[in-house]
Amino acid sequence: MPAQENELQAVSLALRTARANQTPIQPPSKTWPTLDAEDGFKIQQISTEHAVQNGDRLVGYKLGNIAKVMQDAFGLDHPDYGFLLASTFVYESTTIRRKDYIKPYVELEPAFVLRGPLKGPNITVADVMNAIDYAIPAIEIIDSRVQNWEIGLADTLADNGSTGAVILGGTPKKLTELTLRDTRGTLRFNDKEVMDGNTANVLGNPISAVAWLVNRLAAYDIEFQPGQVILPGSCLQAVPMEEAGHWKCTFEGWGTVEFDVV
Repeated sequence: MPAQENELQAVSLALRTARANQTPIQPPSKTWPTLDAEDGFKIQQISTEHAVQNGDRLVGYKLGNIAKVMQDAFGLDHPDYGFLLASTFVYESTTIRRKDYIKPYVELEPAFVLRGPLKGPNITVADVMNAIDYAIPAIEIIDSRVQNWEIGLADTLADNGSTGAVILGGTPKKLTELTLRDTRGTLRFNDKEVMDGNTANVLGNPISAVAWLVNRLAAYDIEFQPGQVILPGSCLQAVPMEEAGHWKCTFEGWGTVEFDVV
């Protein structure tokens, strides 16, 4: 039996309050046992609409847990996805306060900026290539509002794909300048390498992941618009952001994104 509208509103409010107070809640699927993945997406739609009505702006979409290393790390067997809001974007080389998050992790992934629209179903990798204007190295800080990341698919969808913050780098490149089926990425903290991976981990290449996302969200009549930012998912296992220091996140032969944590 699907959840009732008042339940969906209650979960949205609980998660928004948890974000505002940096205080996690029990998994929504435990508190509201009837919740399923479709309910989770409806909840993130409610939360996004609430944000936009209060002055925020929808600027794109994200895909998460597409790489097996990420699914293994968080105990999921299916990707999650969410809306990108302008309020979550942070400038490169600025300082992030650890206390503004609950239990954050750092991810490295490419970001794509669209020059054309995309709407599924039946979008191909070639369609995605034709719609992308350029790619940028990006950091996503994921941060669940659920205690101890005890998430199922319904929980992380309700929590907007566990979004925290997005940092875009300053080295945009055309797809023809990159080899996204084989680009190594590394995370360094205080000048020590703490994780590495390859863009091939993202469904063979991150462009395929964007096609998957476009086709999945077609079920909700969502069309990607020119100028929007699309995050296809991390190419490496996310690393906990637990202490103060300096992060340097690099795609070899492409560019670096850096930020500080206090």
